[in-house]
Parts: sequence; structure tokens; C-alpha cells
Amino acid sequence: MGKIQLKKVTKKFGDTQVIPPLDLTIEDGEFTVFVGPSGCGKSTLLRMIAGLEDLTSGEVAIDDTDATNTPPAKRGLAMVFQSYALYPHMSVRKNIAFPLRMAKMDPAEQNRRIEAAAAALNLTDYLDRRPGQLSGGQRQRVAIGRAIVREPSAFLFDEPLSNLDAALRVGMRLEICEMHKRLQTTMIYVTHDQVEAMTMADKIVVLQAGVIEQVGSPLELYHTPRNVFVAGFIGSPKMNLITGAEAAKHNAETIGIRPEHIDVSATKGTWSGRVGVAEHLGSDTFFHIHDTGLGDMITVRAPGEVSFNTGDTIHLTPRTDQMHRFDAKGLRIA
Repeated sequence: MGKIQLKKVTKKFGDTQVIPPLDLTIEDGEFTVFVGPSGCGKSTLLRMIAGLEDLTSGEVAIDDTDATNTPPAKRGLAMVFQSYALYPHMSVRKNIAFPLRMAKMDPAEQNRRIEAAAAALNLTDYLDRRPGQLSGGQRQRVAIGRAIVREPSAFLFDEPLSNLDAALRVGMRLEICEMHKRLQTTMIYVTHDQVEAMTMADKIVVLQAGVIEQVGSPLELYHTPRNVFVAGFIGSPKMNLITGAEAAKHNAETIGIRPEHIDVSATKGTWSGRVGVAEHLGSDTFFHIHDTGLGDMITVRAPGEVSFNTGDTIHLTPRTDQMHRFDAKGLRIA
């Protein structure tokens, strides 16, 4: 079991409130991602769940039991940090076994858990090596293995892939998702990378300045962002947000249109502008359009190779059925 509830939790550092009163429920077996810009409070919130950060007020409940004052080691949670925090003088086997040895677990049971974790993480052939003999991705798997052997009710990941290069990040992302499907254990994952959030989560919690802006599935947040902040944060490239006279035409303070929902033409369109940068990626082409008269640069995503280049005039037609409208408070207009 691994249901986690936050009830009116707050956090202050001195006179500065970083987490205003906040309620959140994470269901047993759910993969929940906390995402938001740097300083939004996502890591602080994770540490409060883990017991590594005291609450100023409120309650943390684990499986419907108040755990607010329970020491971290007794909460039944396992945390994986951005730093691998491995002991360089110990073998992989001993690093994975460390929390079990501290708990004075029976050696036979220790060995069973170590072998099972190593098999699940493709580390069996590396158990006798030291961390310095491993790649970054392998070291991160050792850190995850050390968490798995504890058989926790929930895993807490604090930006675990930040130290890896792009290719390893993609590989580890898939491995963590596959591990979740195998273990069916609650996982809470903190990242500032909304692509990680979109590809990994059952449920995303978008945070800004300690406030939950929206909670929902990746596609719910993508297709129906509840406010301008979520609209601009979720999606890569991000949604185009337009204010002024063009928005007023649609009875809104702000309109949003995603890059893939704008059609391009060499001859006619609703808007026109000049191609600043054209990113030809093969499967897609991204155009960054200037001088449209709409304020900020407009980004367009076109399928395949499209023959516009830097400096070309381009005509744009937004698909009005895919347009998002927001009021003067930045909230979604139904």
C-alpha cells in the first residue's frame, strides 16, 4: 500500500511562506510527477513527504495514518536523489545491501532482495564492481536498486536524471517507467523537465510559487490547461500565447494556439511574418516567426521537411477549433 495524502500542509522559512496551505492525494500505485520552474517548491514538497523537511502546519498521511511526526526511516518510503550518493569503496552489491545491513536483516533475505533488484535493473554482471567502474546510467541504477531492496510503500525521486546526458536520460526514463509497471508501487517524481512529466506520469501536479496550478493526466493538461501558466508550461515547444486586438476578436484577454495547430503557406493566411530560425529535424520542422504584429515570436511545428528558410515570408492560419481562450485573470474560458 502507498496512498499518500497532504492535508493543509504549509512550509515557512523564517517569515517567507514557500508552501501556502495545500491539499493533495496520491493514490496507491500511481506514478505522480511534480513539475514546475526552479523555486516552485516541488523538491521542498517531496522532502516534506519523506520527513526530511518539517511541516510548518498540516498533516502528511500514509495509508490513512498520520505520519507527520514519524521519523523518515519509519515512513516506509525510499528516496532516490539527483546525486547518486554511492560509497566509492564499496562494491555494487554492498551499496545495494547497505540499508538492509543497517536494518540487520537476515543475510539470506538480503541476498534474495539484492539478486532480484540486480536482475530487474540489469546489474547482475556488475555486482562485484565499484561505482567508479560504472557509467552514469549504471550508477543511477545502483541508487535505484538500493531503494528497491527496501520494498517501500512508495518511491520518491528528486530529479534523478539531471546528471545524465540526453541519450541516457531517455533510456533511464523508460527503465523507470517499466520498473513502475512491474512493481505497481506508488512513485512520486520531481522534475523541472515537462517532457519527462508528460512521458512518465499517470498524474501531473503543476506547481508555481508553492501553489498547485493544476492536477491531471498529461493529456488533460495538454488539451485543457486551466490557466495561462499551465498552457505556457506544458508542451514542447510551448503554446503560443497572444494578447491584444487579436485576442479580443475571440472574446478573450489571451488566446493560445499550439505550434502544431498552425497551418503554413507561401501565399495566404490569417497572419504573416518572417522566418527567423528554421529547425529542420527530418520528421518535423520548427519555424520561429518574427514581425507578425502579434507581439511575441510565434512558433510553428510542421510535419516533415517544409521548404521555408531564414528570412522567408510565411503565412500562418491558426485552427480556431484548437484555440484556447483565457480571461483577464488568466483562467480558461470554457
